[in-house]
Amino acid sequence: MNMPLPASVGHSACPHDCPSTCALDVEIGADGRVGRVRGAAGNDYTAGVICAKVARYAERIHHPDRLLKPLRRVGEKGAGAFCEIAWDDALDLIAERFVSAEQRFGSETVWPYFYAGTMGLVQRDGIKRLTHAKRYSNQFSTICTNMAWTGWMMGAGALRGSNPREMAQSDCVVIWGTNAVATQVNVMTHAMKARKSRGAKIVVVDIYDNATMAQADLALKLKPGTDGALAAALMHIAFRDGSADRAYLARYTDDPAGLETHLSTRGPRWASAITGLAVDEIEAFAALIGRTDRTFFRLGYGFTRQRNGAAAMHAALCVPAVYGHWQYEGGGAFHSNSGIFGIDGSTIQGAADADPTVRHLDQSRIGAVLTGEAAALMGGPPVTAMLVQNTNPANVCPDQRKVIEGLSRDDLFLCVHEHFMTDTAKLADLVLPATMFAEHDDIYRGGGQSHIVLGPKLTEPPSGVRTNHFVVEALAKRLGVSDRPGFGLSERQLIDDLLHRSGLERDFGDLAQERWIDKAVSFEEAHFLNGFGHPDGKFRFRPDWRGTPAPNRPPASVGLLGPVEALPTFPDHMDVPEAQDTDHPYKLATSPARQFLNSSFSETKGARSREGRPTLMIHPDDAGREGLGDGMLVEIGNRRGSVRLPVAITRAVRPGVLVHEGLWPNSDFLDGEGINVLTSADPVAPHGGAAFHDTSVWLRISGEEHRTQAGLLERRYEGPVRTER
Repeated sequence: MNMPLPASVGHSACPHDCPSTCALDVEIGADGRVGRVRGAAGNDYTAGVICAKVARYAERIHHPDRLLKPLRRVGEKGAGAFCEIAWDDALDLIAERFVSAEQRFGSETVWPYFYAGTMGLVQRDGIKRLTHAKRYSNQFSTICTNMAWTGWMMGAGALRGSNPREMAQSDCVVIWGTNAVATQVNVMTHAMKARKSRGAKIVVVDIYDNATMAQADLALKLKPGTDGALAAALMHIAFRDGSADRAYLARYTDDPAGLETHLSTRGPRWASAITGLAVDEIEAFAALIGRTDRTFFRLGYGFTRQRNGAAAMHAALCVPAVYGHWQYEGGGAFHSNSGIFGIDGSTIQGAADADPTVRHLDQSRIGAVLTGEAAALMGGPPVTAMLVQNTNPANVCPDQRKVIEGLSRDDLFLCVHEHFMTDTAKLADLVLPATMFAEHDDIYRGGGQSHIVLGPKLTEPPSGVRTNHFVVEALAKRLGVSDRPGFGLSERQLIDDLLHRSGLERDFGDLAQERWIDKAVSFEEAHFLNGFGHPDGKFRFRPDWRGTPAPNRPPASVGLLGPVEALPTFPDHMDVPEAQDTDHPYKLATSPARQFLNSSFSETKGARSREGRPTLMIHPDDAGREGLGDGMLVEIGNRRGSVRLPVAITRAVRPGVLVHEGLWPNSDFLDGEGINVLTSADPVAPHGGAAFHDTSVWLRISGEEHRTQAGLLERRYEGPVRTER
């Protein structure tokens, strides 16, 4: 009889890019294999709860299709033919191609490209050390936080807020623009505590009936990109009905009189026409928060991924200031604590070698960069060599056809360091296998909470797999910069350096015992009762869109981005969406899936079986007008391209709105192109970013000639796909 091997429990942190950064307990079998993964009960934010996809992490780390050996392309780029290559030979090839490119075009022709496939500060950010030492092109990271952080900073002046654990002491929790059940499960943990212990009401503001909406006492399903109008109407009602806290406004805000005058025409009927919400829904929301001092606004990222995203965040943030909710425990607002940690990762990042004259290329505009658009290249040389770590731009970036066109160039040397043969890896000249979080040392901090969490190595990686840190160090030696600051140190030494520079009075060993450090600020600081982060200490209803610093403000060489002149003087609806017209009557949102995290987890059987297949949600009224039946194959498109996928007819979406959940691999679509074929890389004002949920499309039934492809899709996902009316 086979008995299960005994297991030990190691302690780590979730490495992925949700804001929770959950503290983890990880079972490690006597054979070194990862077993069950649980949330750490002793961490009072994680509180023993993690998402299902991370709980099943063993399925990912021990996946049979995981990359285990370096691979070199043979044949045409993108054809999918690779042969094994030794690690030393692979690293020599990278160095040779980087040097060759630099000799022809200068150092800025090399672009190290990365993002948040791991949030570990050592394994994620070490690539910057090589970038700075070699004067390669920098990356201006715009794909995630720019609109949200900018909007928050314009009002609050500091990137912090009410302690998210205070949701458990709230009488009303407003979850605005984030599907927390799918993407931030700990938000729901603390909100549900408030409901059970205090009878708190949960309000959800979003564009479709997702899993978080199902938990709401008041569910507000508005039109995409109209959050600013709802916020303005809530504040109008506060002034109208006397629920605005005038004493608080006088003490803590910059221009309440000007705001009140501005809002005099922004009533609920005005907002109803813009948002699609009923006047009664808006009045009910205002009445609830008007009588509930302990109202906590948990403001997400999703509603900011619009062309007016920064303005929308600022407008929503203004609401608790008008009502004075900041004064109370369980009240105020929260988006990110990224400003509280005081972490000095300068050695990891090689900051001593950073040169502000070296160009910063916009991460979201990788398609324009790689296809040679002069503005995107900032007047510099073409990009002819890349090292990609922790991201999958051929799948996750907007304007996908242009991205893939650029990545497919024969004159571009592309090296991808990855876990699986992703859409980007398939286009590479060289693919390197990467470690996963349990197989290396790292340290994390959670923007959605307040903990710094250690992630020590728990198990040995497969023999042919190497860390990001190893690759950066090995290339530095071959490229002649290993004597520059930060090189030559181990992961643990870099973590010790970070802890020392950050004044945390601990080393790796100390933190291994403690597991995490809680950097929460005082109640007064979290609630801005000592003043907001602007020099005058006032919350700004009148933001300085051109002058206020923000964490992701573009370098001076980049300047402001997007239609800055359209940004509102006071919180308002900023009417700058991608145009809907008779040719493009539908608004498409590309929302997160519950089982995927961007393109991570889309390779695992458990996640794929639970998600089903790429599907387009459409309202019954629209389906009836288009002559659609459930499961029929449709094509949606715009000037950037088109994709085909089956429809699911549901009242979860509004008329005129289409929703596609999850970043499925491009190969899961009939034509081998993913949903980001349709999304735009146009920068959002004022500091850039991609408006993933602001896409206008046409729709038509995929015709008779596509019956064969539909049959292939049906067999692949074991579900009906129809092409006939």
